[in-house]
Amino acid sequence: MDEMKYELLTELNSRMQADLLESFLEANGVDVELFQESVGHSIYPVNVDMLGRVQVFVPKDKIQKAKELLEYFET
Repeated sequence: MDEMKYELLTELNSRMQADLLESFLEANGVDVELFQESVGHSIYPVNVDMLGRVQVFVPKDKIQKAKELLEYFET
């Protein structure tokens, strides 16, 4: 079985937050993959059960850099 090459960095409550974080990380050289259980994209947040949650994955070899950037992003 293939080894996963991405690791979960964080989970966010909205797609807008995730898109902003994705742009920030990619601007700093970290690839990002977003995963969201979806009822469709909307400008209005959807938080029914876990449908609004977005998981942010980054390459395993960049996880430490991504954690440092996430800390900076959140302040």
